[in-house]
Amino acid sequence: MPLQMKACAITLDCPDPLALAAFYQQATGLELHPKSDAEFAGLNCADGFFIGFQRVDDYRAPRWPDQSGPQQLHIDFEVDDLAEAETRLLELGASKPGHQPDEARFRVLIDPAGHPFCLVRSR
Repeated sequence: MPLQMKACAITLDCPDPLALAAFYQQATGLELHPKSDAEFAGLNCADGFFIGFQRVDDYRAPRWPDQSGPQQLHIDFEVDDLAEAETRLLELGASKPGHQPDEARFRVLIDPAGHPFCLVRSR
């Protein structure tokens, strides 16, 4: 029988936790955790889920779609309008790699610290 486990947080390595938290805060509207600092920052979700950002010295960003260096992780975000969300996130500092496996269904973007993340159409 599997353990009764519920995901409660995800933490991303990065060179500048406050900057990456600010990017995701602007993108999602989530609240910055009050104890966020230069070593560890976080965003509080209404349902209790927590997104953390931790400083890593000599951080090396993943390279999408190159798998010679691991992606580390990626997050999918549901959006109503792919093009609108993509435009807004690019304005906030995300970038868009040339390789897009299925642009009609989802978009791969790269956050300011180099993590790939996806925008998917809301169901």
